[in-house]
Amino acid sequence: MLRSPSRFVRTWITAAVVGSVLAGCGSSSEEPASDKAKPAPRTEVTVEPIKAATELTDTNGARIALKKKPERIVCLFALCDDILTELGIVPTATNSALLAHPDFLGEAKAEEVDVIPGGFIAPEVEAILSHKPDLVIGLGDTHGKLAPALKGATAFWAMQPETWEDSVGYLRDVAALTGRTAEGEKAEKTFRTKLAAAERTPGDKTALVIYGSDENFGVATPEGDVAASLFPKIADYPWKSRGVEGSYSLEEILAKDVDVLFVETLSFGDADGKLSEKLAENPLWGKIPAVKNGDVHEVNSEVWAKGRGTRSLGIVLDEATAALR
Repeated sequence: MLRSPSRFVRTWITAAVVGSVLAGCGSSSEEPASDKAKPAPRTEVTVEPIKAATELTDTNGARIALKKKPERIVCLFALCDDILTELGIVPTATNSALLAHPDFLGEAKAEEVDVIPGGFIAPEVEAILSHKPDLVIGLGDTHGKLAPALKGATAFWAMQPETWEDSVGYLRDVAALTGRTAEGEKAEKTFRTKLAAAERTPGDKTALVIYGSDENFGVATPEGDVAASLFPKIADYPWKSRGVEGSYSLEEILAKDVDVLFVETLSFGDADGKLSEKLAENPLWGKIPAVKNGDVHEVNSEVWAKGRGTRSLGIVLDEATAALR
């Protein structure tokens, strides 16, 4: 029997393998009585005006205060790159590969952006400060430990997105601090319009998003995975968080009669190969309806697992709705 990893294992796998920590499977300590997701409320398309500011309380309650509009921004995780791209800003340096995606900067222009050495878990403080940043943006539960080393030299902003609403909130916050208010409103409007259109004609197929590199796969749940938080709006997505130690087995997945499978492959070092191909070695895998019917979709993990911002989520919506038709 193959079981998915806990939130801790997911974090370790992602950090060690692809240099990005995914928010695990939510924080609920108990599984709900029913896995059936409640109908999601309709997405509001109207966008409130964004006001420029030098200080604010962000979407998760953290206080950010800057002396001036930031011009040199270092990104330590991909949501930052996503937001800056939406606002028409190129980061001074980055710690992700998202910018190389053709719907972002593309490979050629992405190569012009310096990469912070040290990996995702331990980016080098000296390298960060060598870029003389006005602002450094990182993932709270991973990069929060850098705050003391950066204090006094630059402003550090720890973000912690778990849902698409969080990502929209952070987009608005960065737009306010950078003065790119019109760009922020436009990006939010574009995403909300796309999401609202998708949810007007939701599919009745059962969908599943899994991630991993081998038999230690995980199930992305709406409570803690930004891309998965979209799925209750566009499909039958009966996967709920089981807390820090929770997991789903292939037996349970088989019992749900999954119609469409989305697979995020994460790679260990020099290891290669698709997660779906590795899981095919298990006889239960071939019994899943999505597998039998050829409806397994290997997706770009940089976008689906790590991007988390409105541009990445727009790509997720396009690809997911096309597959669910």
